[in-house]
Amino acid sequence: MATWTIYHNPRCTKSRQALELLHGKGIAPKVVEYLKTVPTERELEMLVMKLGIKPEALLRKGEAIYKEKYKTLKLNDHEWIKVMHEHPVLIERPIIVKDHKAVIGRPTEKVEDLL
Repeated sequence: MATWTIYHNPRCTKSRQALELLHGKGIAPKVVEYLKTVPTERELEMLVMKLGIKPEALLRKGEAIYKEKYKTLKLNDHEWIKVMHEHPVLIERPIIVKDHKAVIGRPTEKVEDLL
């Protein structure tokens, strides 16, 4: 049986839609409200590995803190992981994990890639 996790922000429409989609398929994932329970740097490293992306691709570049502090910086992968750990609002959402694979649920249809 597959293990499912969603890194979720209940205030985000796309995140709520992804969770509803999973529930509609009979999947009850572990829900991690990542703004309350911030992923460790190691967890973030594992997430980007499962997503198959660079850490910088997981950033929400429209956020004010990104524009104010990080937009002009050229950081390495570890530094971006540290930034996301320190400022979890910068983590793109939702992230849906099924065992060793993950997707960013934007658009929501991407969740179906894991089904």
